[in-house]
Amino acid sequence: MSEMNNTGVNLGRKSSEVVLKDITKVFQQPDTGKDFTAVNHINLKVNSGEMVTLLGPSGCGKTTTLRMISGFEYPTSGSVYIGDRDVAKIPPNKRGISMVFQSYALFPHMNIYENIAYGLRVAKRPPEEVAKRTDAVIEMMQLKGMERRFPNQLSGGQQQRVALARAVVIEPSVLLFDEPLSNLDAKLRETMRDDLRALQQRLGITSLYVTHDQSEAMAISDKVVIMKDGVIQQVGTPMEIYEQPVNRFVANFIGKANFIDGTLVSKGPDGAVVRVGGREILVPKPGAMQDVEVGSDCCLCFRPEGVKLSSKEGVFRCKVARATYYGSKIEYALMLGDSQYIVETYNPQLHERYAAGQEVSLSLVEGSVRVLR
Repeated sequence: MSEMNNTGVNLGRKSSEVVLKDITKVFQQPDTGKDFTAVNHINLKVNSGEMVTLLGPSGCGKTTTLRMISGFEYPTSGSVYIGDRDVAKIPPNKRGISMVFQSYALFPHMNIYENIAYGLRVAKRPPEEVAKRTDAVIEMMQLKGMERRFPNQLSGGQQQRVALARAVVIEPSVLLFDEPLSNLDAKLRETMRDDLRALQQRLGITSLYVTHDQSEAMAISDKVVIMKDGVIQQVGTPMEIYEQPVNRFVANFIGKANFIDGTLVSKGPDGAVVRVGGREILVPKPGAMQDVEVGSDCCLCFRPEGVKLSSKEGVFRCKVARATYYGSKIEYALMLGDSQYIVETYNPQLHERYAAGQEVSLSLVEGSVRVLR
């Protein structure tokens, strides 16, 4: 028996895990005569009830991956499992999924009630069940009183809630989101982001979410999947992705990152030793150090907040090129030789402040520096 909340909406006991096994998608390009590999042999597991975000630059393969899960694209090779079924060649309407689109895709000639009830009616559910479930979702999504309005009579946030209601009412085992908030203004996007996450957690529906917005991905995800050129670069919690990036691309894509080039001298239980210029620096917790070998080129990676500044002597002596006051923080642009680094000091009232042209010492905070290839 499926568990119900107090509005009568299924709480997701039907939710299924999603597993991609060695998925590849190749598109033929008639104009050039060459094939384009949009997704290249990726493997991914989304546990039942998780919210997983696919994140990366345009053309990285995230939307193509979502479309293969939805059934709007068939993989060239590989398997797509929803629960214990390989659905790679099964049509979208046979997969037990719902999808929320960037454009909302509401029917303009139908009112809100009819839009939400549409999927149940197509599935030929009994009229009394259609009414009960549609009314319950309308109440849950705070759309009561708007049932007879048409989509063009609603705000962007209200249309988004209708699109979510229509997706949820059929009680899917998997819910897919294709940049669903990108058409909203910044303030409404934040509110809807939080509401969407709360809804997903309450219903417990396995969800995959495509976005190009880093802060959105960090805020709503159990796991984030970073993609580049059709290949998964890293999978992890938002904290793992931000604090323990496996390569420069991931570090640079999520948030701000600084890189100081060097050479790996040694690595062991005490950490790694990196030669930068003419000095050797011990990095106690260098991270996974994926593909970084002794004697090879590498870099020290640190976030703007992962350093300490002082007017005294320290590890790196820099000159302040710019100091920008934001109230809660001061952002400094520091020059070290010909390279510029961005450093942030939070709660400026508790710290010494520096002006453009002043020399400062930059020290790396233990545990905040990674050694990357």
